[in-house]
Amino acid sequence: METNQTPPKKDFRSWLKRLGWAGFFFFLIKGLLWLIVPYLIAKGIF
Repeated sequence: METNQTPPKKDFRSWLKRLGWAGFFFFLIKGLLWLIVPYLIAKGIF
């Protein structure tokens, strides 16, 4: 009984290649907005 599992590092790299630069920037901007919007709401700007 053999299991052909790739190491997690290789899975992450293949996922990152599929995602590409557009996906990277999408999640980067989304993450920054999750930090900035609550800050601006707390300051009373929104």
